[in-house]
Amino acid sequence: MSPLDLVKLTALMERFSGRPEMMVGLIDGPVATNHSDLATENIREIPGRLRGACAQANSAACLHGTFVAGILCAKRNTAAPAICPNCTLLVRPIFAETTSKNGQAPSATPDELATAGTSARKVFLGLPAG
Repeated sequence: MSPLDLVKLTALMERFSGRPEMMVGLIDGPVATNHSDLATENIREIPGRLRGACAQANSAACLHGTFVAGILCAKRNTAAPAICPNCTLLVRPIFAETTSKNGQAPSATPDELATAGTSARKVFLGLPAG
C-alpha cells in the first residue's frame, strides 16, 4: 500500500488536480520558487512585510514554506506528488528568514498572522491589499 493510499488521497488525486482559477493560500515561510519539483507557474506572492520567494534557501523558514508548498503544488510526476498542482498558490510569508542563535523555530505573533490573513482575504476577494 502506498503512502497516498494510507491517507486516502489516491482516488482524489486521480480525479482532481485543480485549476488555475482555484486559489489556495499559504501563510507560512517563503518558498524556493526555483525548486525544480514545484509547479512554479501557479505560485503568486501576496505583498507583505516579507518576500514570497526565499533569499536564504537553507533557512528554516524557507525549508518549511517550500515543504508545505510542495505538498500543495509540486508536479505530479515527482517523488512527492502534490494534492492540487494546477491550483494557484498564493504565498504570504509570516516567518522571516533569520538564523536563530538559540535553535528556536521561526515564529510569528498573533497580530502578524491576523494581518497576513486579512491580506490574503483581500486578494481572494479582489480588493486592494493595502
